[in-house]
Amino acid sequence: MESGGVVEKSFLRPIDNTSVVQQVIDRLTYAMIYKELRPGDKLPTEMELAASFGVGRNSIREAIKILVSFGVLDIRRPEGTFVASGFSDKMINPLLYGIILDQSDSIDSLKELREWVDFGILELAMEKAEPEDLFQLEEQLNKLLAEIDGDDAHKIFIADDQFHEAISTAAHNSLLGQIAKLVRTLTSEMRMTTIQNMMKLDKRQELKNAHKDLFRIIEHKNDDSARRLLVEGYFYRYNVLRK
Repeated sequence: MESGGVVEKSFLRPIDNTSVVQQVIDRLTYAMIYKELRPGDKLPTEMELAASFGVGRNSIREAIKILVSFGVLDIRRPEGTFVASGFSDKMINPLLYGIILDQSDSIDSLKELREWVDFGILELAMEKAEPEDLFQLEEQLNKLLAEIDGDDAHKIFIADDQFHEAISTAAHNSLLGQIAKLVRTLTSEMRMTTIQNMMKLDKRQELKNAHKDLFRIIEHKNDDSARRLLVEGYFYRYNVLRK
């Protein structure tokens, strides 16, 4: 609809008084989903939003503050408030904290999530990996193998994380890569415990072989045994998640 030559945005209609701040957040979120607001767009002023929504400026200000903390909006003084362009690590935080604070016993759910995401990344890496990706992945593999020969579990953990980040890069899917990063964050204690216990069990060679196998199946696009090798590479058969 147009009024006086200005296109009226549907998200600017008035809202009721129930959970006003959340409704403002929802309205702006839906506007971004339905492309009424796009990355880089400037929002109306607080006064204009308050008038359009029929709410107080304090509610608008609080909603904007929350969306800024999520990395969704950017405040650029003195220009105004803009829809963010691109991904920000801050966007992960709400989901991360929600899972951390979940009261249920989520160890099995995290194991299943890790397997599901890692296999998706692995399939895409087999399909899309380019020569430069394989070069970088092999470099990270060699660094990891060298760290496994040492005695510092933390250094092995860091090298392992960088190896899996290289697999994510080879998958050439930024959204899935960010999900994989989140899953690695959520399972960091699980992965550290696995490494520590593999060292205690003197399973260095098994640790090396699992990562060599992952590299080979990406290099040769051998998806016949990919899921089996991936799951075996978690070493659950050794009861490594026991503290």
